[in-house]
Amino acid sequence: MVSMLAERLHRDSQLGDRAIERVHVLLGEWQLLSDLSFADLVLWIQMLDGGWHAVAHVRPNTGQMVFFDDIVGQVAMGDRARLLEQAKYEGAVLRRGGPILDHDHAIREEAVPLRDQGGTIAILTRHTNLTALRTPSRLELSYQGLAATLVRMIAAGEWPTACAPTGHRRGAPRVSDGVIHLGVDGLVRYASPNALSAIHRLGHDGEVIGEHLTQIFTDVLRDEGQVDEALAVVTTGRADWRADVATRAGAVALRAIPLTEDHQRIGAMILLRDVTELRRREHELLSKDATIREIHHRVKNNLQTVAALLRLQARRLPPGQGKDALDEAVRRVGTIAMVHETLSHGFDETVDFDDIAVRGLQAVIEVASQEQHIESRVAGTFGRMRAEDAMALAMVISELVQNAVEHGLADRGGRIEVLVDREEGEDGVVLRVTIADNGTGIPPGFRPGKAGLGTQIVNSLVQDLRGAIRWEDVNPHGTRVRFFACLRPLERES
Repeated sequence: MVSMLAERLHRDSQLGDRAIERVHVLLGEWQLLSDLSFADLVLWIQMLDGGWHAVAHVRPNTGQMVFFDDIVGQVAMGDRARLLEQAKYEGAVLRRGGPILDHDHAIREEAVPLRDQGGTIAILTRHTNLTALRTPSRLELSYQGLAATLVRMIAAGEWPTACAPTGHRRGAPRVSDGVIHLGVDGLVRYASPNALSAIHRLGHDGEVIGEHLTQIFTDVLRDEGQVDEALAVVTTGRADWRADVATRAGAVALRAIPLTEDHQRIGAMILLRDVTELRRREHELLSKDATIREIHHRVKNNLQTVAALLRLQARRLPPGQGKDALDEAVRRVGTIAMVHETLSHGFDETVDFDDIAVRGLQAVIEVASQEQHIESRVAGTFGRMRAEDAMALAMVISELVQNAVEHGLADRGGRIEVLVDREEGEDGVVLRVTIADNGTGIPPGFRPGKAGLGTQIVNSLVQDLRGAIRWEDVNPHGTRVRFFACLRPLERES
């Protein structure tokens, strides 16, 4: 899917597909730079009208913002426009002369060319609130040093790389979660307090700064059976990649970003996040889902056992109402079991009903076709629905198809069709279902309110589905039953 920004750049700028993709890669990573810099970042693109337009803006999560209002859509004017033009011409990082006073705040503004294949395709400006700065701590100095390295890499076209794992995977580490600065030799030069806590959570109780990060993780994983194969690459900082580490004490997500100069690796930055509680909750959810699926599986097995017992009992009875009643009970129990079987294969309390409709129709036709040839067809789509709606709908369709076969087609055969129209509306999903046959038609004196047990079941379940139903004759012969059902939302309201 093409983003709105990509559409605008294709329409209003001279950037090609490769350059636009480069812009998107930067936007997937620049929150990291903003947090390390304690600064707002703005991306400027020169459009066909010659002006520099702000197309994206990000604020730091680690410090005070500079721009309260989003400046996307503004056009650079005056000194800022000249700064952008000069940065594009020189292809170098430039700082605007002297702080800028904005609402009693002193703002430092820098222009960083985003380069690709030797040319500048955009300008990134970095805006730092100098008023909010105090005597920097070691953490702030380390972060700003890393940010300066990333800025030089952007201007040199060395970062971010196209293969960078910029996806929004749950548990992905951020600057505020923990940062480690590695030297080219793999030794830890600096580790933020959160990074130290994450490593100690894994079971390491020794020093971190001055140690080899690879050795630290080797020690904590010595007694663990399974280790992420990407861990060695990440802990040495040799590639922009991710890894997960889990011990009996905790779990940590890591990401490495190699630091380069003139395309030579000079170290790496490692982001860490303690995901112990996140992984614990995920494990609980997976266990819960597995338990629910197992329950549905066992309910299905129990219902099939009940159906088998009823079937055995029916075989011992002579032909008559008692035997017919047990046969009906076997079919109804089997319909409910079929829904539970479908739920046992899913990961939530919803089902795709189309397979259930086809299987249910074929099950009824298969029994009836032993005496007469009956054709069947399902047209349209039921879609996905919640389990309680699926139970009721499966019973309604099974009863109506059984009635059509038993009372309209049993002696002559014929055709039965199930047609469905699914309407998505503001108030939810409405299913309009038609079940038609070319049998003998509605018997004289038929009144749905005073008909047999099957019809009473249908009326009750349709009401539960917040719908209505009606029977009608079909010319020259046959029966058509129409009903609609209002499905409950798939997501329960909290």
